[in-house]
Amino acid sequence: MNTLSDEKIKKLKLKANEIRKSIIRMLYSAGSGHTSGPLGMADIFALLYFHTLNHDPKKPYWEDRDRLILSNGHICPVLYASMAHAGYFEIEELETLRKFGSRLQGHPHREYLPYLETSSGPLGEGLSQAVGMAIAEKINIINSTKTFYCIISDGELNEGQTWEAFMLANKYKLGNLIIILDRNNIQISGFTEDVIPLNNLVHKFLAFNLDVHEVDGDNFIEINNAIEKSKEIINKPSIIIAHTIPGYGVKGFENNYHWHGVTPNKEQAKQALLELDENINA
Repeated sequence: MNTLSDEKIKKLKLKANEIRKSIIRMLYSAGSGHTSGPLGMADIFALLYFHTLNHDPKKPYWEDRDRLILSNGHICPVLYASMAHAGYFEIEELETLRKFGSRLQGHPHREYLPYLETSSGPLGEGLSQAVGMAIAEKINIINSTKTFYCIISDGELNEGQTWEAFMLANKYKLGNLIIILDRNNIQISGFTEDVIPLNNLVHKFLAFNLDVHEVDGDNFIEINNAIEKSKEIINKPSIIIAHTIPGYGVKGFENNYHWHGVTPNKEQAKQALLELDENINA
């Protein structure tokens, strides 16, 4: 098992904090975008890009790389920030988010930023894309070692296409697919259980014959252990229900669905950056 040392966890916490600070800066510069989701997923993306993924930023088209598909494309600031800090492009480019002519669009656009695996935005479609890619891999490459990671949101579980993708993934026994669910309990119009109650997701996913894990989305050890256990499953897809805190790291943003699609103003951004510095120095 690919375990985490105390020193590695410390480095990952520092990296996640840097990613969060980049998210604040780019959102303030853009003046539009999504705040809660990106901040809440920074720990998971830090783990993926700086520990889990088999990838090489210097060779972004390396055939044997793992694939990361972001279905809930509106949280792309955390994807862009993670890629920049990993070395796919210069960190300074992050502040071009959502600006005319920028490669960093408000939703990931593969035509503009070729290092992306997919374009995404319409909720519910990303998992279908990931399932298709994982099926093609099984058909085309015998004994492939690639893992396909698909990030989805709890809000897009309202989309029927997502559940169709679960069924197809089960039919083809996609042991090469690991789904990470951002269970932050909010969407743009309110709390998920008020909009359309999702109820007991563990029971639902087990009924769809998925390998199910439930973790604290800000606990590196729990997330890493769930990923490593999922890799051992070869005859069914796995899903990791990651309980995250939307807006994590900035108290005024946390667990407030109003920050789902709102960006900080100058004073709010300044305060958020100060708080993030205090968090890491505590």
